[in-house]
Amino acid sequence: MRMLGKLWRDNKSLVAFLFLMVLFRSAVADWNVVPSGSMLPTIREGDRIFVDKMAYDLRVPLTHITIAHLHDPQRGDIVTIDSSAAHELIVKRLIGLPGDSVAMRDNVLYVNGVRADYQPLKLKPLPGDAASPGDYLTERFDGVTHTVRLAPDAPSPRNSFGPVVVPQGEYLMLGDNRDDSADSRYFGFFPRKELMGRTRHVAYSLDPDHYYKPRFERFGAPLDTASLAAGR
Repeated sequence: MRMLGKLWRDNKSLVAFLFLMVLFRSAVADWNVVPSGSMLPTIREGDRIFVDKMAYDLRVPLTHITIAHLHDPQRGDIVTIDSSAAHELIVKRLIGLPGDSVAMRDNVLYVNGVRADYQPLKLKPLPGDAASPGDYLTERFDGVTHTVRLAPDAPSPRNSFGPVVVPQGEYLMLGDNRDDSADSRYFGFFPRKELMGRTRHVAYSLDPDHYYKPRFERFGAPLDTASLAAGR
């Protein structure tokens, strides 16, 4: 007991710091590792993304219990989702809000009957292009502009769907890597309570194809322009 008491006295500041850090990462802000390429080219494998846990809701630390709704999710947000359907934490882009009608025809998106506009982009090959060459396009709809990746040689079997109407309290999410993303096309709509935070920046990035060499050009980079800058 004396040894335990001495250990506590000698390390209580460290223990308090670690406890507060856990609370902070649980309820305020965190960084998440991105293990897959489902959000290419916006988020690359090896990126660690900064997540604002208070973007939408204030929660009791270490739980999913909501104390207060702070802001409504917006179309185009990149969202971390603790998905009960996927059985894991996933990252996708919010496409359909409650009440929206959403459809896709051969990877062409329609929101409330309006066709998205697409313009081709020239990017250097990225991870994922080795398996299937990627075409990169700027997608614009309803004030939202971002980059998507298509794989003409390996199209998704779900590159067409709908139209579907998003239920109240739920959201339709898609990955930017449209031909290689398990999203609402597979898991259905995501309820508001599963939306854990919003990400807009890369925290830091390590290249898994080159012995986890730091990709300094992506440190702190804004996500919806980081993919373009990395491809020049």
